Amino acid sequence: MAKLMCLCFIILAIAVAVSADECEGDRQAMIKECAKYQQWSANPKLDPSDACCAVWQKANIPCLCAGVTKEKEKIYCMEKVAYVANFCKKPFPHGYKCGSYTFPPLA
Repeated sequence: MAKLMCLCFIILAIAVAVSADECEGDRQAMIKECAKYQQWSANPKLDPSDACCAVWQKANIPCLCAGVTKEKEKIYCMEKVAYVANFCKKPFPHGYKCGSYTFPPLA
């Protein structure tokens, strides 16, 4: 029984590590391809590049949103984040929370 518990713990630790690496990879790709479209000031809103949209389409958004802090919200304009998400055809659902920001209904 102890061996089974140890094996389960090892599998869980590997899964968590892989998930964290995936999230960090998504975060780095998002910074590289999309940061300039999502930073303050709120205007103008620029249409993101195809490369940015490709990152949005495959990114693990719940994982990325879990890492959004007040400090990151001082760098990234969440209204622009919503604009990019909508433009890239992966909008946030109404009421979705990312950091301290709650996404309003789509306009």
